[in-house]
Amino acid sequence: MKHTLKITLIILIMFIITQLIGLYVVNFYLSPNNTIPYGFDNQKDLGKSMDLDVGFWFFINLLGSFAIAIFLVFLLMKINATWFIRGWFFVVISIAIGLTLNVLTYKFNFIYPSIIALTIGLILAYIKVFRKNIIVHNLTELLIYPGIAAIFVGMLNIWTLILLLIVISIYDMWAVWHSGIMIRMAKYQINTVGMLGGFMLPYASKKIKEKIALLKLRYKNKQIPTKEIKKNKIKIGLAILGGGDVIFPIIAAGVFFKTYNNIYSALVVTLFATIALALLLIFGDKKKAYPAMPYLTAGIFLGMIIARLII
Repeated sequence: MKHTLKITLIILIMFIITQLIGLYVVNFYLSPNNTIPYGFDNQKDLGKSMDLDVGFWFFINLLGSFAIAIFLVFLLMKINATWFIRGWFFVVISIAIGLTLNVLTYKFNFIYPSIIALTIGLILAYIKVFRKNIIVHNLTELLIYPGIAAIFVGMLNIWTLILLLIVISIYDMWAVWHSGIMIRMAKYQINTVGMLGGFMLPYASKKIKEKIALLKLRYKNKQIPTKEIKKNKIKIGLAILGGGDVIFPIIAAGVFFKTYNNIYSALVVTLFATIALALLLIFGDKKKAYPAMPYLTAGIFLGMIIARLII
């Protein structure tokens, strides 16, 4: 098992909750009576009107956008533009949370729902990016990906979705197993920027927890010296599930729901994506890094086939 049973269950529960929130948010914005705020509504029905030629060039442009974004991240890492990266995270997270919370503020008939939702998003993003609270970090992750997914669901159809998942899975395998780019990116975000796009769960054995408790008593209200940490051989495990591994299953289920207008079929896609993730966490080697997207994509495709047979 890649992590402890407790940590594995927490990751799966957070994954499932995010998927369900995502479907709810996507369903809300797919309604013709509801608009996606902050200037994104013009992308809402893009996927519906695509013919083969338009779909192909849109897919190429989308891949180009992803490539540019990845290049910019590495350029910023190279020049060590930490504050710029934090600012970028802050803006994206604020808007994403705002998109998700706008569903609730609209449902409860708040005055200026999108402004209130964005204000809450700004506060949560500030705590997440600049205050580095692990609880806030993981709770906000539940709200970030549904909002982003709602934009992409409107932009994609089934065929562009399938192509996107295949390409992302190939890139994920190359970035983790061949080049190691994804691992370097994650380490830089955690160690230098102080945060990571995705779920993060630190954990330790009972013996290590006891050592930490003793050191906290000894250095009460003080920072524990690094030499003491090394001397006591304190090593904290960190379970990570990247943001892309969370958002693409939401997008897949959302596009499937949009295409066939059947929530149960979308839930089948979500179910098989969850099963694929569970199998990876259960049978994965603790000391080995894995690209999750190939496994999730296999689960999504199997779920799509079974859902189509059910429909």
